[in-house]
Amino acid sequence: MSIFGQTSTAFGGTSVFGGSSTPAAQTQGTHNPMKDIEVVSPPDDSVASMAFSPATLPTTFLVSGSWDNNVRCWQIEQNGQTIPKAEQKHTGPVLDVCWSDDGTKVFSASCDKQAKMWDLNSNQCIQVAQHDAPIKTVHWVKAPAYTCLMTGSWDKTLKFWDTRTPNPMMTIQLPERCYCADVMYPMAVVGTAGRGIIVYQLENQPKEYKKIESPLKYQHRCVSIFKDKDGHPTGFALGSIEGRVAIHYVNATNPRDNFTFKCHRSNGSNNTVQDIYAVNGIAFHPVHGTLATVGSDGRFSFWDKDARTKLKTSEQLNQPISACTIDPRGNIFAYAASYDWSKGHECYNPQQQKPSILLRSCAEELKPRNRRT
Repeated sequence: MSIFGQTSTAFGGTSVFGGSSTPAAQTQGTHNPMKDIEVVSPPDDSVASMAFSPATLPTTFLVSGSWDNNVRCWQIEQNGQTIPKAEQKHTGPVLDVCWSDDGTKVFSASCDKQAKMWDLNSNQCIQVAQHDAPIKTVHWVKAPAYTCLMTGSWDKTLKFWDTRTPNPMMTIQLPERCYCADVMYPMAVVGTAGRGIIVYQLENQPKEYKKIESPLKYQHRCVSIFKDKDGHPTGFALGSIEGRVAIHYVNATNPRDNFTFKCHRSNGSNNTVQDIYAVNGIAFHPVHGTLATVGSDGRFSFWDKDARTKLKTSEQLNQPISACTIDPRGNIFAYAASYDWSKGHECYNPQQQKPSILLRSCAEELKPRNRRT
């Protein structure tokens, strides 16, 4: 039985995501200080990854991977209503999720050393990839000559899979464990332990394009590719555990185009010591090219990298924000509030810090401000 129900119309002016209104039945409190829409039936443990369905589908779906070993799917209605559709299980925490380009399949990567393919039409889930250690990243690659699944693992390999065959099409040895990755054809970027960054070109067949010396001094946590004005991938934003993001062009015409900025920091109790938090996620707006960051400080921020300005910072949640994503039409910013163990078990309160996924209208807030001439 297909999990796809009746299709709703695309997001428009009447959508709660297109305006500033939110449904009346909002829970108030520090777990949702921005009064954003809460996804019903959220995961039971910390959320590691989220992904919206591609724009090829008339209806918007959101999937999440979480530490309760589950992959969940919700339908997101125009009025902000969220409908749980289905879920699938791994035998270990799910660290990453992604969609196929046609929106019929969801892929998940897990600590059980497997990646699975969930066919949403048949609601069947099968293993399509295997590593010797937990799989940290999973990305669908859609090239003119081929399609495949790219998985990055703590076994220090990057593998490319034809989902119809049990053995990988290609295996690339990494210098260290894969910590983060992103794909935007024809570019892939992989961040590894030891602060390694490797850019791959995916045309014809994947191969290394260049290694880049990290602009950040601390461990990489997340990476997101950005486009130029013509829609071609041209660089990436890299977030670290030290409250800092690097904007890096792969082939910078001017070295000054590359820069780093501090974020997800707060002044300590005596204002002389700064509390520094990890950057847990970065998402670029598909239309404006601006970006969102989320951190262990429990805040999200919106940025304009070209004007090098901050557009907005949220109120502080009562727990870290562990993941974020923006839908392909650029209307919805989804962020997950869940404990990331950055302050150890003594700072975890399971009664007050229940995982939640929140949805916010973002098309206006992520617009670049009119730049002064």
